[in-house]
Amino acid sequence: MTRPYTVPLTEIRREHVIVNSRFIATLGPAFSIDEARAFMARIRKEYADATHNVPVYIIGGGNTITEYFSDDGEPSGTSGKPALAVLRGSGLGDAVMVITRYFGGTLLGTGGLVKAYTESAQLVVNAVGRGYRIPVHVALLAIPYNLLERVRLLTAHHQGQILAEDFAADITLTLQFPVSEFEAFQLGMRELSAGRLQAEVIETKETIAPIQTSHAL
Repeated sequence: MTRPYTVPLTEIRREHVIVNSRFIATLGPAFSIDEARAFMARIRKEYADATHNVPVYIIGGGNTITEYFSDDGEPSGTSGKPALAVLRGSGLGDAVMVITRYFGGTLLGTGGLVKAYTESAQLVVNAVGRGYRIPVHVALLAIPYNLLERVRLLTAHHQGQILAEDFAADITLTLQFPVSEFEAFQLGMRELSAGRLQAEVIETKETIAPIQTSHAL
């Protein structure tokens, strides 16, 4: 069985300068090799004038992973490998990172490069928000105006999100819930509307749910 693992919530970027060389680390979620490759191609295009764009990724997580790294012209073992080691040690899965370097005119040496790429990877790995992949239902629900506030509260109580509100003769809500919470929401709606109202699932997909802090309800 695959162990649970965290994934990056969003794409983030951090930058620092080491002995005049500029290092820019960009990290984001990727749920397939194709997504990781597209991410890497986009960063290479954005920084096409950079000296190096060093890519690494881990697709999957826990016990089932696919890993990749490249030194992108840096001396073998000095960039991609230490960056991947940081990513691997972070506990993140489904993650792709590119570390861009603009050479500053001073050679860093083998040890200096390993240190620089390690630190660059650590900057984004330590800063990124984390979450878990969970299955969700996207659903439509038509309600009368007098129920709007109570439905908003019920939605929040069951970890749902209101994606859209369309105001016409009735209010049509586009809602998103963790699959595990949807039936409880439906039960709440039946109680709230004397059995008249139910949400209709229009899509089931995966999304990233933020890790809840200890004081969250």
